[in-house]
Amino acid sequence: MLRIATWNINSVRLRIDQVARFVAESGTDVLCLQEIKCLEDQFPRSAFADMGLPHLKIAGQKGWHGVAIASRVPIEPSDTFQSCKLGHARCVSARIAGIDVQNFYIPAGGDVPDRVLNPKFDHKMDFYEQLTATVAAHDRARPLLMCGDFNIAPSEFDVWNHRYMSKIVSHTPVEVETLNRLQAAGGFADVVRDAHPEPQKLASWWSYRAEDFRKSARGLRLDHIWTSPGLTPAVVAGSATIHEPVRAWTQPSDHCPITVDLEV
Repeated sequence: MLRIATWNINSVRLRIDQVARFVAESGTDVLCLQEIKCLEDQFPRSAFADMGLPHLKIAGQKGWHGVAIASRVPIEPSDTFQSCKLGHARCVSARIAGIDVQNFYIPAGGDVPDRVLNPKFDHKMDFYEQLTATVAAHDRARPLLMCGDFNIAPSEFDVWNHRYMSKIVSHTPVEVETLNRLQAAGGFADVVRDAHPEPQKLASWWSYRAEDFRKSARGLRLDHIWTSPGLTPAVVAGSATIHEPVRAWTQPSDHCPITVDLEV
């Protein structure tokens, strides 16, 4: 069995102790991180070796963005689905145990859901368009896992208030439609939602503005793990887990990790 996790860590160096704790407590074998916020030579490699994840693939950027994959088992090169027109470090990939793992930090998109008025939103939509085109040309029978901070909450049960959030970037109709097109292009299974069917409310992100994130209960499900038709049969039924307690740790990321188990 292979346990894969995705987590927007919001600075890997600042929260390296939390990473080590989570890996030890969860038994994670492959950890996909977003917003590592450091260059490759600044990445805490020795700490990952100490926690049993010595095999690394890193795409870093000074002070911003950055993604990484850390694994217990050896990794092989994989063609990264590069989709960022601005060249940010938002995509990294690796082949692990025969699985093509693609890890993304997709742009948040700013505050105004208009491609003309808001270049950040145009960047987000362009990223999705390029990624969708790449996925559409991909062999669905190939074991592929796509994960990361997608910065879109797709369903009314993935936001705290559907009517309100439909006007806010991350859950606007055009974004939901865009995410759905990407999912359909690859025939992906949303393993978290499959394990926890609607109408159960799910969230993986809560704003730092809330003093008590549980009391405010204004979460969004922005983080995702998807599997291709060639990999979905390997998903251990019901294994996908949102590790919400991690969000309550001292000085946490505003995102919590998500895991899924694969029979490989």
